[in-house]
Amino acid sequence: MRVGFVTLVGRANVGKSTLLNTLLNMHLAITSSVASTTRNIIQGIYQDSEAQIIFVDTPGIHKPTHQLGKVLNKKTYQNVEDTDVILFLVDAKSGIGKGDLFVLNKIKEKNCPIFLLLNKIDKLKKEDLLKIIDQAKDLYPFEEIIPISALKKDNIHSLLTTLKKYLPQGEKIFDDDYLTNVSTRFLMAEFVREQLMIRLKDEIPHSITCYVESYQEEEDIVHIQVLIVTDRENLKKIIIGKNGSMLKAVGKSARAEMEKFLSKKVYLKTYVKTIHNWRDQEKYLVELGLKEDE
Repeated sequence: MRVGFVTLVGRANVGKSTLLNTLLNMHLAITSSVASTTRNIIQGIYQDSEAQIIFVDTPGIHKPTHQLGKVLNKKTYQNVEDTDVILFLVDAKSGIGKGDLFVLNKIKEKNCPIFLLLNKIDKLKKEDLLKIIDQAKDLYPFEEIIPISALKKDNIHSLLTTLKKYLPQGEKIFDDDYLTNVSTRFLMAEFVREQLMIRLKDEIPHSITCYVESYQEEEDIVHIQVLIVTDRENLKKIIIGKNGSMLKAVGKSARAEMEKFLSKKVYLKTYVKTIHNWRDQEKYLVELGLKEDE
C-alpha cells in the first residue's frame, strides 16, 4: 500500500481548500474569495484499496502586511519541511505571476517531488493553457505538471493515480474511520466564519474569530452555540445587520452546512461579542474554557 503526506501549497485564493474538499468528497476546509481564508493546518485523509494519503491544506503564502500574515506564512513553511510530495497550485486563468514565483522560491529547495497543478482550467482556452505549461517548464523541473479544475473535478482521478506512484510503500498511519485532525467543534465554528467571509468579504477583517461555546448532541438533533468575536463595535453592527438580518442569514446557511456534515438536524444559536484588545480576547476565551492558558 502507498502511504504518505501530501502538502497543498500556493498563494492565497488559488483553490487549495476547494481541491482538498474535492479530493476527500466532503466539506472539510472552508472556502471564500477572501484572501487567506484558511488559518489552520488542516489534514484530510484519503483512503482506497491502494493508498492512504494524508492531504494537508495550508494557509496561502503571500507577502505579509500584518502580524497574522506572518504567522500564517510561518505555519506553511514549517509544514512543508516533512512531506512526501508538494502540490504547488497556481490559478491558470490568472497565469503564473510574481506571487506564484515568490511561493516557488520558498519551496523549490525542499527535498521532495513538487507537482505543479494548474487549477481553474475550466475558465481557460486550450491554447492559453498550453502557453502556461510551456512557461512553467522553464521555471523549474517539476516532477509533474497537471492541469485540473478543483471545482469541476476535472483530472482529479488522474492526479490521484499519478500521486500514488510517488508515495512510499508502508502500513496505514491512521485507522479507516479517521477523517481529519480537526475536531467537529472546530468545523462547526468554521462553517459560521465561512458564511461571514462569503457575505461580508472585505468588510470583515481577519481579526474575526468564531468559537463553539456549547455543543450538545442528542439522538436526532444537535444544539450548537457559536460565539463570534470581533475587536470593533461598528463591525459588530455590520455582522448583526439591520434587525439581525445578516446574522440570521449567516446562521441559516451555516446550519445547512452543519446538517449536511453531521447528517442530523441542527439547532444553531449565534451571538457577537466585541473585545477590543487581543490580550483581553485571549483572557476571555480562557475563562470560557475555549482556549488553554499559555
